[in-house]
Amino acid sequence: MKIILFSPDIPQNVGNIARTCAVTATPLVLVRPLGFNFSSNKIKRAGLDYWDQVDITIVDSLEEALDGPAYFFSTKGQKIYTEACFEENACLIFGSETAGLPQWVHNKWGNLFYTLPMRPTARSLNLSNSVAIALYEALRQHQFKNVLTKP
Repeated sequence: MKIILFSPDIPQNVGNIARTCAVTATPLVLVRPLGFNFSSNKIKRAGLDYWDQVDITIVDSLEEALDGPAYFFSTKGQKIYTEACFEENACLIFGSETAGLPQWVHNKWGNLFYTLPMRPTARSLNLSNSVAIALYEALRQHQFKNVLTKP
């Protein structure tokens, strides 16, 4: 599995997601442009002392990041995330906090979009929460195979 964030904007979210990736041994890929600088205290603080435990890559295009079955997450998805049968080498893709995934991504991969259920009047969940929910469902489907737990 790996998490792909397309043009993330908020350093605190990326830090929280990096921490989730660290504790689950899940690689994290960030697709430029990024809405923050890695020297920001906000991103360092959000990731705490987990940064050295994260397999993180920064790329210039979404296509460059995709190297396995793709599962896109959006409030516009038509299928609920629990309907997905995540493959072990799945790429879980999320858009930016402010703009989501661009229309060209929806046009190209629209049949691979999933959503997290929420009331119709709500705009969306926080990105780091959405990533955690989807990732843990994908890991659960594989009995948390690559997640190391403390004895």
